[in-house]
Order: sequence, then structure tokens, then C-alpha cells
Amino acid sequence: MKRIVFASNNQGKVREVASILAPLDIVVIPQSEYFVPAVEETGLSFVENAIIKARHAARHTALPSIADDSGLEVDALDGEPGIYSARYAGPDGDDDANNEKLLNELLDAGPGPHTARYQCLMVFMRHALDPTPVICQGAWEGEITDNPRGKNGFGYDPLFLAPALGLTAAELEPDEKNRVSHRGKALRQLADVLCERYLSDRANVPLR
Repeated sequence: MKRIVFASNNQGKVREVASILAPLDIVVIPQSEYFVPAVEETGLSFVENAIIKARHAARHTALPSIADDSGLEVDALDGEPGIYSARYAGPDGDDDANNEKLLNELLDAGPGPHTARYQCLMVFMRHALDPTPVICQGAWEGEITDNPRGKNGFGYDPLFLAPALGLTAAELEPDEKNRVSHRGKALRQLADVLCERYLSDRANVPLR
């Protein structure tokens, strides 16, 4: 089994990442198991923050690392909450407070539908000094609904409506969400790269 540390303590994200990478015989270990301290996300973009987190986790654990930085972009709010999605209503990262603030901000934006998208930037680093991190991106287009629906998922999932499915992200079963979501798309890209570069018979640098 290959071990990769995931630079997040968000159990919802950990489950999604572990599920998609499990067929590659990869064990995804949350950074909390190595007592990795939090790192300040000082980047001005999703990719900058993902690299900061991946490098930090690799440095503290001496393992290959994966980090994602993801969030919600709402067109009527000029892309907010964006990179501040997890702490939109304050530093505690409370999902209910973030959702409430989003709905309040949209009251001044006029009637919907309010188009939005989830973005995910996923970064893989072989080690803390890796000069060529793997960077993958996935996006999920949708709309913001006025009334939260569903008990699955986390973050803004109860408000994020996938029009083609007629369901919010929080109403989807985990396997279905992984199939269509921003994180699922980015992770499948990453899985393809890992297979080609590090896990295949032709790989020059196998994973530890």
C-alpha cells in the first residue's frame, strides 16, 4: 500500500479523496494523524493556497502529499466567496453561518437564478522541495437555491443546485457526487497522472 498524506482535517473531503484513490492501492491519511499544525493560507488564488498546504504537510510528515483548495464562486457576487469560502462568515469555518451569510448577500443581488460554480485545485507533491508539483483543476457549474435542501455533503452543498440533476449537492449520494463534482473531476485527473508517472511499470519515480 502507498501512503499519501492529505493536507486537510475536513472529514468530508478525506472521505471523497480516499474513495477515489482507493482503487490505486493508495491509503490517504489525514494530516491530523501526524499532528501537522495548521498553516496560514496566504495565497491569492486557489492554486497558491493548495501548494502552500501540500508543501507544509510534506515537510512535516516526510511523505508525498495531496492538498486541495476549493470554494464557491457566485457570479452575482463577483466571484465571492472564492478563496474565502471556508471562512466567509468568520475564521471558525462554520457551514451554517457561511450559508446564512451567502443568502443574505444575495438578497441585494436581485432575483435569481444565481449562477455559481464550485472550483477545486488539487496539488500533489512528492516531497516538500518538489519543483514540479502536479496541479489538477475541476469545476462544477450550478445555481444557488434559496432554501437549503439535503443532509449529505458539507459546506455550501445544501444551497448548490445542479440543474441537470434537479438536486442540490447535499441531496446526492456520495458516489454520484464524486462522479460529477469539482473535486471528483480534479481527483480523477490526478489519479490518471499518478498512474502514468508514478505507479505504472514505466514510472521512473515510484511512490513510497
